[in-house]
Amino acid sequence: MAFMVKQMVGGHVKNLTGGLTEEKPEGEKSEAAAAGMTQEEFEQYQQQLEEEKQERDASFAQKKAERATVRSHFRDKYRLPKNELDDTQIQQAGDDVELPTELAKMIADDNKEEASKTSVLGQLTNIQNVDMDQLKDKAQATLEDLKQSAEKCNLM
Repeated sequence: MAFMVKQMVGGHVKNLTGGLTEEKPEGEKSEAAAAGMTQEEFEQYQQQLEEEKQERDASFAQKKAERATVRSHFRDKYRLPKNELDDTQIQQAGDDVELPTELAKMIADDNKEEASKTSVLGQLTNIQNVDMDQLKDKAQATLEDLKQSAEKCNLM
């Protein structure tokens, strides 16, 4: 009976005292022995974990810098204020960050479309009920007429 009382109450009393006295079980093993490795294998394993962590951190920083590059590109495109955090992320990555190739292609296509829309013909395509082919034919016919009249002119 005393055993059961000690078992039930003993753990709670130890928790109340905060476990001030730490009891070490006999034959405590080191971390390497607990993992079933020799000390040398354990050190190699720890070194390998550290290298993998550094690689993950580097790739994460690279991804963050790529995202910052994309954000800064769109800020430039739409004339929004710059963000200092993005600039620092790009600088931390070593300034070798470029836009992803797919995004670069999309941007090039957008630039071509914008260039064509800024031209006169691009603006005319936005107007409804305009036959572009007919308009081009008339413009070419007018140019040919001007050339012919310039050839007939005595002053030139």
